Amino acid sequence: MSVKINSLEFENVKRIKAVALTPAQNGLTVIGGKNGQGKTSVLDTLAWVLGGESYKPSEATRQGSVIPPDLKVKLSNGLIVERKGKNSTLKVTDPSGSKGGQQILNQFVEQLAINLPKFLNQSSKEKANTLLKIIGVGDKLYELENKEKSIYDQRTAIGRIADQKKKFASEMTTYEGVPLEPLSATELIKQQQEILLKNAENQQKRDKCFALQAERNRLAEKVNMLKAELEKHHNLLITAEKDMMIAFKSAEELQDESTEELKKNITDIDEINIKIRANLDKEKAELDAEDYIKQYNLMSGQIEQLREEKMMLLKNANLPLPGLSVEDGELTYNGFKWDAMSGAEQLKVSTAIVRKLNPECGFVFLDKLEQMDVDTLNEFGNWLEAEGLQAIATRVSTGNECSIIIEDGYAVTPVIETAQPQIQKTNTWKAGEF
Repeated sequence: MSVKINSLEFENVKRIKAVALTPAQNGLTVIGGKNGQGKTSVLDTLAWVLGGESYKPSEATRQGSVIPPDLKVKLSNGLIVERKGKNSTLKVTDPSGSKGGQQILNQFVEQLAINLPKFLNQSSKEKANTLLKIIGVGDKLYELENKEKSIYDQRTAIGRIADQKKKFASEMTTYEGVPLEPLSATELIKQQQEILLKNAENQQKRDKCFALQAERNRLAEKVNMLKAELEKHHNLLITAEKDMMIAFKSAEELQDESTEELKKNITDIDEINIKIRANLDKEKAELDAEDYIKQYNLMSGQIEQLREEKMMLLKNANLPLPGLSVEDGELTYNGFKWDAMSGAEQLKVSTAIVRKLNPECGFVFLDKLEQMDVDTLNEFGNWLEAEGLQAIATRVSTGNECSIIIEDGYAVTPVIETAQPQIQKTNTWKAGEF
């Protein structure tokens, strides 16, 4: 059961002459009044009584008073907290009558609950760290966010390189009708020599044909001249004719190859190789761009997976308020960052987080609620009541949304108008009732 404030009685402290208040146990209790009348003094004094010496005002005794402050707060757990006398010594009495000190109060008094501006003035990242500390996922979320940032930075660099490679490749010139690999002058000369050798062999075969023809002619003449030797040389003639016919038939099928293209390639080799290398460089640039694009897409998937892990981590955490989250290291509520929240939303978020810090502390002090209209005050008060929280707040106003009004250091009853707001009313003491 969280501890709440049942009643308070203050005299001669800061701007307060005499104020008594019984705040609503659940919901919002508004202390109204004009500027300089003592509204904030009530909250400052409450912080001092419950929070300890570190909250003591620099000039605690009311100006012009010869009587030291007399402070008394009754809590819902039965404790009575008092400060009185010249040194405003702390006295804490429990229901059984035994006495205690600040150590007992520290068990249920949350420092941010009595000093909410300390939380409100934190940066959005500091507020987020406070929330993560409460729900116990700060270290894991920090690890995931660092990993996401690292991959995101790598992906950004890879994406830039991919764009540069792709642009570079698109601006390069491509040549048609050239080989895929650079040409070698040595290889071209070797091919030329092989063709010339083959052509020489063909010429030898042609020369042989003509030699055989000459032999046949010589033998024919010899046949004419040497009739006597006709039979002897007849077979030689037949054989020579057969060899001749075969040789000529083979020679007709022979084709000489041209070396003109090789000569041209040898002459133009440097120019051709420049074009070939340009084509190869363009192809490599395109492949590099594709590779970097694949890396970029892979890292995009890793980032999405890490973000999903973060969402699941926060989704499964015991958050103090539905809609609270942490995105990119900053506190968010219903998707809005701190500076995009309304004043009521900021107070609701702050109160919920502070309450979560110490569930035994059932109250919170809020100063300067004049930025809220009455409807927003009612909405905030209804939320507090539904959450079982007690809030004591100040507001520059004398309207009937105020539970009490401070005038010249005294608590007075506000004038009730026809339109009744939903702010909780409390019992008050007027001047002279102490």
